Amino acid sequence: MRRGELALLAVTFIWGTSFPVMKVSVASVPPVLFMTYRFFVATLIMLLFYRRAVLRRDTLFKGFLLALTLSSGNGLQIVGLKYTTAADSAFITSLYVVFTPFLAYILMRKRVGKRDVVSLGAAVMGLYLISGATPSMNYGNLLTVLCAISFAFQIVLIQIYSDVDYLSLSFWQISWSLVLFAAYDVLAGYTFTGMTWETWLAALYLGIFATFVAFTVQVRYQRETEPHKAAIIYSLEAVFATVLSFVFLGERFTPIEYVGAFLILLGVWNELRG
Repeated sequence: MRRGELALLAVTFIWGTSFPVMKVSVASVPPVLFMTYRFFVATLIMLLFYRRAVLRRDTLFKGFLLALTLSSGNGLQIVGLKYTTAADSAFITSLYVVFTPFLAYILMRKRVGKRDVVSLGAAVMGLYLISGATPSMNYGNLLTVLCAISFAFQIVLIQIYSDVDYLSLSFWQISWSLVLFAAYDVLAGYTFTGMTWETWLAALYLGIFATFVAFTVQVRYQRETEPHKAAIIYSLEAVFATVLSFVFLGERFTPIEYVGAFLILLGVWNELRG
């Protein structure tokens, strides 16, 4: 396995941990307001670490386009979490495994080979089974489907922008997302208060690890692989999220979900061994 693919696997684990954390957080704070704090932490950390090095003008607009996909994906995801389980949210979010190859073909003319089709098929079937094979299309699940489409666009756009400075692109993606979330909060009439110390801890964890570290690593290393391969690696997010949701939230595995987790692992292994 190549270094870049290992880095993306590490990112996927971090994102998997975010589902139970966000599920608990949205119980006490409006979802989009919580995202504002999360992305504020990430933006501040990047400025403290890299200062003027990330303020490049040539990546400003590209970062804004990425932010549109990132903020809509994260916003739809966390609002959807109020109405569905963390495990189902992770499964439905991972449908970007299905959407990404098609978008990559449309936008980049990236062809999909036979091995990739087999890997995608295993991952998609695994994602279906890990939800118990009965994900009801309630309001939360519908929002999460739209979230998956947004993330698929983000994965492909990162690949398209692989020739620019990754740190600056990552910074503008995160900081523009902060602006978009904050603008929504103002329009919705939210006040920037009411955070408990628990939700601040959650915002710090997600801001530093699941946002600053994860998205920077994603922008840096995803360019070393194909978009559909990256999507298959990211499908492990559902496995990590389901396991952690069981440990911390008591959302239990069923036998059919174990089969689903195995199929996802099989799809990832089949793709990476090529």
